[in-house]
Amino acid sequence: MERYLTFALGKGRLAKKTLEMLETIGISCEEMKDKTSRKLVFVNEPLKLRFFLAKGPDVPTYVEYGAADIGVVGKDTILEEGRRVYEVLDLGFGKCKMCVCGPKEGENLLKRHEFIRVGTKYPHIAKDYFFNKKHQTVDIIKLNGSIELAPIVGLSEVIVDIVETGSTLRENGLFVLEEVCDLSARMIVNQVSMKMEFLRIKELIEGLKRIL
Repeated sequence: MERYLTFALGKGRLAKKTLEMLETIGISCEEMKDKTSRKLVFVNEPLKLRFFLAKGPDVPTYVEYGAADIGVVGKDTILEEGRRVYEVLDLGFGKCKMCVCGPKEGENLLKRHEFIRVGTKYPHIAKDYFFNKKHQTVDIIKLNGSIELAPIVGLSEVIVDIVETGSTLRENGLFVLEEVCDLSARMIVNQVSMKMEFLRIKELIEGLKRIL
């Protein structure tokens, strides 16, 4: 009796792109296309696959605890959540960068390793960057939205945030001062599933690699 392989997909654009990608290698889930459906878990019975949508930050949690075998989520979430999972594939979409941003005068504060305040939605990533890579002591302030506001109203000298085009920054007189890391959508796998379902998961990864 073959067990189901379960996918946890980050809600929104990420899930949409992932499903399109899976379709090109012959994996589809018709149930998910029904926009009126109230279902939470969608099944592809012939292929013994299950799918569910979750908030990005929860995806690595579902995967670490084995509620999902496979997850698709942004690299920023993987780094921030720090869960015990295997990252197996860079899916190449959702490309952007994690950056330190701020007004021009922030540049000197960073160069001189001054004690500054950093506003961010990603305290773990910010901490790792400043403390472990730059060896700069900073005060990290966790925010939940509109991070650009922090330096403008004087809550922080700089911010650590995701930059796609940089237009929001420019509109607010802010600049990318330093790049922290490259980001994109990644596939993660539960550590036990990787052993138990090795062949099925390997076949899936190989299939995706071919189209990437």
